[in-house]
Amino acid sequence: MFFTKHRQLIRWIIIIASFAIISLILWNTYVFFQKFKAEERVKMQNWSFAQKDIAETIDLNGTMGNLSLQILESNTTTPMIIEVANGGLDFRNLDEEKAKDSKYLQQLIEKFKKENQPIEVKYKDKLLSTLYYGNSPLLNKLKYYPLALLLIIVLFGAVVYFFYRSSKIATQNKLWSGMAKETAHQIGTPLSSLIGWTEILKEEDTNPEYIKEIEKDIDRLQTITERFSKIGSLPKLEKADIVAETKEAYDYLKTRSSKLVNFELKIPEHPIYVNLNTQLYGWTIENLVKNAIDAMKGRGDLLVKISQLEDTVKITVTDTGKGISKKEYTTIFEPGYTSKKRGWGLGLSLAKRIVEDFHNGRIKVKNSEIGKGTTMQISLKTI
Repeated sequence: MFFTKHRQLIRWIIIIASFAIISLILWNTYVFFQKFKAEERVKMQNWSFAQKDIAETIDLNGTMGNLSLQILESNTTTPMIIEVANGGLDFRNLDEEKAKDSKYLQQLIEKFKKENQPIEVKYKDKLLSTLYYGNSPLLNKLKYYPLALLLIIVLFGAVVYFFYRSSKIATQNKLWSGMAKETAHQIGTPLSSLIGWTEILKEEDTNPEYIKEIEKDIDRLQTITERFSKIGSLPKLEKADIVAETKEAYDYLKTRSSKLVNFELKIPEHPIYVNLNTQLYGWTIENLVKNAIDAMKGRGDLLVKISQLEDTVKITVTDTGKGISKKEYTTIFEPGYTSKKRGWGLGLSLAKRIVEDFHNGRIKVKNSEIGKGTTMQISLKTI
């Protein structure tokens, strides 16, 4: 109860706490990196002192001190280049093959200068050598640790986001499925009554032409009811001639559309068989044709065409409407997207689900040009 009431507040507390923890981890990492870098600098200074001490010892008694020698030999990780006073170069902890190239060493010197301040080794105010050193492998790994941490956080955030989005979409799908089934149920009651009234009209010697038209619309309502009832479940696919089914949907829409729309149908003379749910496929064609008519504002040319390429049949619906931009090619299939003042923006979303989820086909915007029109394409496998 408390969580439901204060859900938004708890969500913001979690987000702020997460950012605080991340910031704290990154800050501590930065502090540790700087501290480790400072300690490495001290280590390199000790190394230079040992080199100076060896020079002093040799100058006094001609022998090297064991402690200084051990310090020099103990550093086996930090890459360094020693430039002696006469211009010669020596190196430690570098790839020996690459270090034979003087240009490579000069490039490393410039790189080391940017990473760390060079250390000069002097004896009796005389410059013995200059020590250039880079970050040790451990320090480099530590340097990239925050980036790796940020990447992990981003990936984790993406997983949470997509999980939340998928969960939300699944909930919406359940809602739409429930609404569709409820709509089918609600239509069923007046539809049964209409069928009864039709029988009464037949007995009253009503004009048969009127009865025939009423029965057509009743059949249409029954088809719509069955379509809605199938939205929430996996429909049954059967072998069907897509040419005949497309023509049937085309003929129905042509007779009930504006006379200012010039309809044209280009279909093969032979049948093309696919696994199809005829009711849902007819609904898809209707959605595409109605969208095309709306895009033309009830006036223009509309072409429905079927073509076959090997084992694929393509159905295109072309209009001479206002067209859409390329960035809208995919967004028009999202639930709720609509360019009309009225409507819920579910037509193309349902068409995509019917074609791709139920029929394992593909629906897309084949091409479109602002002010000239749009071509929508459905692709299905033949049998």
